Amino acid sequence: MNTIKEQDIIDSIAGACQYISYYHPEDFVKGMVEAYEKEESEAAKNAIAQILINSKMCAMGHRPLCQDTGSVNIFIKVGLNAKLELSKELEEVLNEGVAKGYTDPDNTLRYSVVSDPAGERKNTKNNTPAVIHYSVDNSDKVEITVAAKGGGSENKSKFTVLNPSDSIYDWVMENVRQMGAGWCPPGILGIGIGGNPEKSMLLAKESLMDHVDIHELKKRGAKNAVEELRLRLYEDINKIGIGAQGLGGLTTVLDVKILDYPCHAASKPVAMIPNCAATRHIHFELDGKGAAKFEKPDLDIWPDLEIPMDSVKRVNIEDLTKENLSQFKSGDTLLLSGKILTARDAAHKKIVEYKAAGKALPNNLDLKDRFIYYVGPVDPVRDEKVGPAGPTTSTRMDKFTKEMMEIGILGMIGKAERKQPTIDLIKEYKSTYLIATGGAAYLISQSIKDAKVVAFEEMGMEAIYEFEVKDMPVTVAVDTEGVSIHTTGPQKWNSI
Repeated sequence: MNTIKEQDIIDSIAGACQYISYYHPEDFVKGMVEAYEKEESEAAKNAIAQILINSKMCAMGHRPLCQDTGSVNIFIKVGLNAKLELSKELEEVLNEGVAKGYTDPDNTLRYSVVSDPAGERKNTKNNTPAVIHYSVDNSDKVEITVAAKGGGSENKSKFTVLNPSDSIYDWVMENVRQMGAGWCPPGILGIGIGGNPEKSMLLAKESLMDHVDIHELKKRGAKNAVEELRLRLYEDINKIGIGAQGLGGLTTVLDVKILDYPCHAASKPVAMIPNCAATRHIHFELDGKGAAKFEKPDLDIWPDLEIPMDSVKRVNIEDLTKENLSQFKSGDTLLLSGKILTARDAAHKKIVEYKAAGKALPNNLDLKDRFIYYVGPVDPVRDEKVGPAGPTTSTRMDKFTKEMMEIGILGMIGKAERKQPTIDLIKEYKSTYLIATGGAAYLISQSIKDAKVVAFEEMGMEAIYEFEVKDMPVTVAVDTEGVSIHTTGPQKWNSI
């Protein structure tokens, strides 16, 4: 019997973390290509094109698909007959592999995991610990699935315990409508049914690791109630018209995956977890013959696409004022050039605290008449000015918007919809909200020509940066009149 060595486990986990950071699963790419080809909404088609262009660039350049390189989920099945050679606990070995993968100097990944989650929330500096799920079988091998899950999609997870007679279909449809675009569609929807509360959540997460096969299912037809539910949800969720990035379109989900488990007769636990446009996972086995080897995908699976430039407006940020922002209408595509500032949750909290205390920001930073980009970039490597730098979910900043408007910011850049009170503030202050494409982080970073930290350097990726951008692609999501494309777009494409 071959011995599965500790270092082989470490190297395999590290290699998997690197691999999934820049390679989409092949089945996901093919699903996105199909969605692009059939999409009729110009805005959604443009967003899918950016995601596919970004995907190919990452495959070629070995840089992250998304700036949120995720928290790591590991599903490990240990054969009871496997011979393992370990000098420490298996959990320590797995986390050592994660740390090695995330700190690789050739492709640094962003550290997003914080410890003391209810208190200090201090970054662990290597993205550990992973969330690890163990199981066993009678084999002499170790099976491992590694997945990286971004915060935007994880935050949209839902759970309930329905009455046995309640409709799972109705619950899912209601929650998808409320979920908005913060999970970065199009992607995969995972559903777990049965067991108990924790089991249904685990089933939903596990289901996301399955292959995209909805079209094969449609072709052969459903054979049981779960497959019937998959097909019905797939068709009807896409009829809602949310579309890519919530812009309105034909494809919101590429597949709906469902796993179920027997449960108590008095209850029906149901969980729902989406996987975003940066879907990342890989499965491998260790049998004592060395570390796992991961095959490079064929670059021919990606089409050669270009972003259409017919209706794009080039904008010099330095020329913008409160008075002339009204020229841009919801749905317009812009290419921004000039200097913008970045700030996420922690920076907004600091800014508001400084404002309340009447204190000047560090380095006398002035936010008046500036655009704020909601982003926590990946650290640069080699000659990069900044690593992948796509937008984070904007609704997390809604609670700070009034104070930011009072400070005098010109506008905001992020992803997904804003809540109605924030839209009302944008209209009141004659501001604007722009969106960049979630899942196109490396593509966006190519438009960033210079980057420097200007405040709160100690907060790492939560620091305030100043970016100098050239032709950064954005869409006007909320204009100065309060018209939101995340309302008008889905309304136009809703067919249910």
